[in-house]
Parts: sequence; structure tokens; C-alpha cells
Amino acid sequence: MDSNYFKINKETWNKKVAIHAKSDMYAMESFKSGKSSLMKYELNRFPNVTGKSLLHLQCHFGQDTLSWARMGAKATGIDLSDEAIKLAKSLNTELNLDAQFHSCNVYDVNNHVTDTFDIVFTSYGVIGWLPDLNKWAEIIASRLNEGGTFYMVEFHPIVWMFNYLETPPTLKYAYNQDEVIYEEYEGTYAEDGETKMVSKEYAWNHGFGEVISALINAGLTIDLFEEHDASPYDVLPDLIKNSAGLYETKDKLYPLIYELKATKKPR
Repeated sequence: MDSNYFKINKETWNKKVAIHAKSDMYAMESFKSGKSSLMKYELNRFPNVTGKSLLHLQCHFGQDTLSWARMGAKATGIDLSDEAIKLAKSLNTELNLDAQFHSCNVYDVNNHVTDTFDIVFTSYGVIGWLPDLNKWAEIIASRLNEGGTFYMVEFHPIVWMFNYLETPPTLKYAYNQDEVIYEEYEGTYAEDGETKMVSKEYAWNHGFGEVISALINAGLTIDLFEEHDASPYDVLPDLIKNSAGLYETKDKLYPLIYELKATKKPR
């Protein structure tokens, strides 16, 4: 793995933090007033996390981590961006919660966190930043208690086959693509309405076979896998809001979201 990929991505995500924190999408004042940042899919799967220990990988500035903490979980958040973790810690103090946060690469989690957890959670636009899913899955398995649950809700791999820098988007990238994808563009997915930044990003596409095989090879048992037409986030071109307040493509030719749940079986 080229460490320069992570260096550039970290620089970009550090720039995104202040912009995202002021954006409508992250609705910071509502969040501070008590509104959960968690979405329908994950809340349906985990309506009660009271007393559960939870590790949140790639947590950005921790709104979801802190939302789990508000629900009674003993939550720990991890993110590559030190600026994001700085804000997460500030929010944790301001809201008088007891979450823990660490700034590190996902691949270095075990150098920072030695506890094991009832739940490992990750969501929405996360695994595309990781080149090696086998190592990712091994980290997840190592941090789960026996009988513990890994849960991810993520954008469908078909979503990442398109180049959204063109209008209309063009089908450009392979479903299973080993080569790194580099994009450089003005802006970010959650604008504050004032600031313009240049995003420089290295990413990788991962099909379902790669995701599921990595988790199985790490010793986890797949318990649930579902695909959904509707996204909680309006982050792709020309999405239509449905009656449930989620966003779909006009023609529904492919799903936008998938959920996966896996268990570390007792020995």
C-alpha cells in the first residue's frame, strides 16, 4: 500500500471537516440539540444498544458514534483525519458523553485500541478508501468479542462504477477494479454554502464477492445481506425523494445501498 494515498486522503478529509460541520447535511445545531444522526437502516437493526460496547470505524467527526453513545452504547470512534477526531472529542465534551476517539488509519486500529467489542459498525462511503479488504476484515474480527456482531451499511458497488465529474455521469470504472482511482475536483459532498475547496482523493472499488470473502476468510459468519433502492443521503445526481424521505434513482435500475451483518462465532 502506498502511504502517499493515505497522506493525500487525510489532507483532503482534514479540509472537509470545517466545511461539513457547517453544512445543512450534518445539521450540527439540531444534532447538538438531541437529534440523532443515525439513519433508518442502522436504527432498524440496532434499536437497543444499551450497555453494548461499540467500535465505529471511519467515524468522520463522530456524530454517529455520539448518537450510539446517547442510546446507551459504550462507543469508540476511529478516523484517519486528526481534525475530525479533534472535533469529535470537542463534541463529546460539550454534550457530556463518554465516547472515546482515536485518530489513526483503519489498518493501525490495533495499535491504538486493545479492547474487544460487542458491535463493530461502519457506514456510508467507507470501504472505498481502503485498498486491502482482507486486512480490514482481520482488524474487524480481532476487535470483536466472541459472539459479537459486525454491521455495515454502505453504498452499492454499482454506484462507484460511474464518473460523477461528468454530466450526465458515465459508466467508467470496473465493478472489480484493482487499480486505484484518483479524482480531483472542486467542492465536497456536503457544502457549507460558502467555502470552496479542492478535493484530491484516492479510492478503490470493491464488489460484493471481495467484501463477503474477506469477512468469511477472517472467521466471520454472514447473517444478513440486503440491497436497497433508497439512500438516506441525496449525494448522487438527479435522485428523487420517496414517501419515506429517502432518495432513489428515477428508474430504479440498480440499488443504491446494501446492508451486511456478520457474527464472530464462539469457538
